[in-house]
Amino acid sequence: MTRGNQRELARQKHAKKQNEHGKGKRNEDGLSAAARKQRDAEIMQQKQKKANETGKDPGKK
Repeated sequence: MTRGNQRELARQKHAKKQNEHGKGKRNEDGLSAAARKQRDAEIMQQKQKKANETGKDPGKK
Protein backbone atom coordinates (compact mmCIF):
# COMPACT_ATOMS: atom_id res chain seq x y z
CA MET A 1 0.00 0.00 0.00
CA THR A 2 2.63 2.47 -0.97
CA ARG A 3 0.26 4.27 -3.37
CA GLY A 4 -2.24 5.47 -0.75
CA ASN A 5 -1.33 9.12 -1.04
CA GLN A 6 -1.33 9.05 -4.82
CA ARG A 7 -4.79 7.47 -4.84
CA GLU A 8 -6.10 10.07 -2.42
CA LEU A 9 -4.72 12.90 -4.56
CA ALA A 10 -6.28 11.35 -7.66
CA ARG A 11 -9.64 11.07 -5.89
CA GLN A 12 -9.49 14.73 -4.85
CA LYS A 13 -8.56 15.83 -8.36
CA HIS A 14 -11.37 13.76 -9.87
CA ALA A 15 -13.93 15.07 -7.37
CA LYS A 16 -12.95 18.66 -8.14
CA LYS A 17 -13.23 18.01 -11.88
CA GLN A 18 -16.65 16.40 -11.48
CA ASN A 19 -17.95 19.29 -9.37
CA GLU A 20 -16.86 21.85 -11.95
CA HIS A 21 -18.20 19.83 -14.86
CA GLY A 22 -21.42 18.53 -13.31
CA LYS A 23 -22.83 21.80 -12.06
CA GLY A 24 -23.32 23.18 -15.54
CA LYS A 25 -25.44 20.32 -16.83
CA ARG A 26 -28.74 21.95 -16.01
CA ASN A 27 -29.29 25.59 -16.63
CA GLU A 28 -30.50 26.93 -13.29
CA ASP A 29 -32.48 29.98 -14.22
CA GLY A 30 -34.04 30.63 -10.82
CA LEU A 31 -37.49 29.39 -11.82
CA SER A 32 -39.62 27.10 -9.74
CA ALA A 33 -40.66 23.76 -11.14
CA ALA A 34 -44.14 25.05 -12.01
CA ALA A 35 -42.77 28.15 -13.73
CA ARG A 36 -40.27 26.06 -15.70
CA LYS A 37 -43.05 23.69 -16.74
CA GLN A 38 -45.19 26.61 -17.91
CA ARG A 39 -42.31 28.15 -19.86
CA ASP A 40 -41.49 24.83 -21.52
CA ALA A 41 -45.15 24.29 -22.44
CA GLU A 42 -45.27 27.69 -24.13
CA ILE A 43 -42.10 26.92 -26.08
CA MET A 44 -43.50 23.58 -27.24
CA GLN A 45 -46.77 25.24 -28.31
CA GLN A 46 -44.82 27.75 -30.38
CA LYS A 47 -42.85 24.94 -32.02
CA GLN A 48 -46.04 23.03 -32.75
CA LYS A 49 -47.68 26.10 -34.26
CA LYS A 50 -44.64 26.76 -36.45
CA ALA A 51 -44.56 23.12 -37.58
CA ASN A 52 -48.27 23.21 -38.45
CA GLU A 53 -47.80 26.39 -40.47
CA THR A 54 -45.04 24.82 -42.55
CA GLY A 55 -47.10 21.67 -43.13
CA LYS A 56 -44.89 19.33 -41.16
CA ASP A 57 -46.10 17.08 -38.38
CA PRO A 58 -43.21 16.48 -35.96
CA GLY A 59 -45.10 13.67 -34.21
CA LYS A 60 -45.31 11.46 -37.30
CA LYS A 61 -42.68 10.01 -39.58
